[in-house]
Amino acid sequence: MSGGLLRLVGTAVVAAQAVLVPVPALAAPDPQRPVAELLTDLQRLYRETEQATEAYNAAEERLARQRAEVTRLDDELARARRSLRTSRTDAGRLAREQYQNTTGISPYIRLLLARDPQHALDEGHLIGELARRRAEAVGRLADGERKQTDLARKARKALDTRLTLAEGQKKQRDEVRARLSDVERMLAALTPAQLTAVADLERTDAAAAQRNLAASGALSATTPPPSQEGDRALRYAVRQLGKPYQWGAAGPTSYDCSGLTSQAWGHAGTRIPRTSQEQWAHLPHVPLNHLRPGDLVVYFPEASHVALYLGDGKVVQAPRPGAKIKVSPIAANPILGAVRPDPGARPLAHYTPLRLPETATEGPDDSFGTSQPTAPTPA
Repeated sequence: MSGGLLRLVGTAVVAAQAVLVPVPALAAPDPQRPVAELLTDLQRLYRETEQATEAYNAAEERLARQRAEVTRLDDELARARRSLRTSRTDAGRLAREQYQNTTGISPYIRLLLARDPQHALDEGHLIGELARRRAEAVGRLADGERKQTDLARKARKALDTRLTLAEGQKKQRDEVRARLSDVERMLAALTPAQLTAVADLERTDAAAAQRNLAASGALSATTPPPSQEGDRALRYAVRQLGKPYQWGAAGPTSYDCSGLTSQAWGHAGTRIPRTSQEQWAHLPHVPLNHLRPGDLVVYFPEASHVALYLGDGKVVQAPRPGAKIKVSPIAANPILGAVRPDPGARPLAHYTPLRLPETATEGPDDSFGTSQPTAPTPA
C-alpha cells in the first residue's frame, strides 16, 4: 500500500472514531469479496456524499438570499413606519390649522359681510388651500397605512420562509454527515489488502478512461489559450493546490469542488453560481474539443462534481473528503460535459501555461479518507 493511501486510511480510522453519527460494531470484512464490488460501493458512497454536499450548498445559498430579503424588508418596513408617523403628524397639524382659520360661516356669507372683500377672498383661498393640503395629507396617511400593512405581511412571510429554509439546511447537513459515516464504516471494515487492491483498481480504471477519451478524439490535440478572466481563475485555483477538501467550504483555507470553482471565477471578476448543478444548468455549454483553460468540467449525470480545466487533458479539482486540491486527469470521473463562465471573452493573444509545483498531482483522485472538521451549524 502506498504511503499516501496509508496516511489517508489512518485519518479515516481516526475520523470513524470521532464521527458525529454513532457507528455500530462492524462485521468482519469478507476477504473473498471482489475488489471491483468494493470499489463500486466506495465510489457510490462518495458520489452520494457529494450529491448531499451540493444540496447543502444550494440550501445555504437559498438561505443567504432569504436572509438578505428579510433584512431588506425589515429596513423598508422601518422606513414606512417612520413615514407613517410623519404623515400622521402632518395630518393633525393641518387639521388644527384649518379649524383655527374657519368660523363655520360659508365663504359666500363672509364675502357679503366683509368690510374688505379682497381680504375675505384671500382668507377663503387660504382656507381652501389648507383643506386641499389636509386632503393630500390624509391620502398620504392612508397610503402609508396600506404600505405598512403590506410590508409587515411580506416581512412575516419572508421570516417564515427563512425559518423553513434553515430547517431544510439542517436536514441537508445531517444527510452529509450520514453519508460520511457510511464511507467511514466501509473503510473501517476493509482489510489493508483490500484497500490496496481497491486503490490499484481505481488507478487502473482512471488511466484506461483517460486513454479512451484521448483516443476518441473528444479532446483537442492542442490547448487553446484562455481568456484573461479564465487565466485569472485558473491561477487562483492553482494557488490553492494542497489545501484540504472540506464539504460546504468555499475558502480560503479549504474548499469543496464547487466552492473552489465559484471562488476562482469570483476572484477573476466573474460571479458564477455556487453549486455544480447550478453551474451546469446556468452557464453556457461548450464541447470538450473546444475546452480552454479556466472552463469548468462537470461530472456524473447529477452534475454533482466540478473541476477547472487546466489544459493538456488535466483539471484542477477538490476531489473528495479526506483529499487535497490537486491536478488530475480530466477522465478521473465520468464526464457529463463542460461549461464556460465567460463565453464572450476573447482568448489571450499570448499565453504561457502555468508552471505547477512537483506535488501538484500527488494524492488520489478519488480519496479513500474522510477526515472532516465539525460541520457548520445552520443559522
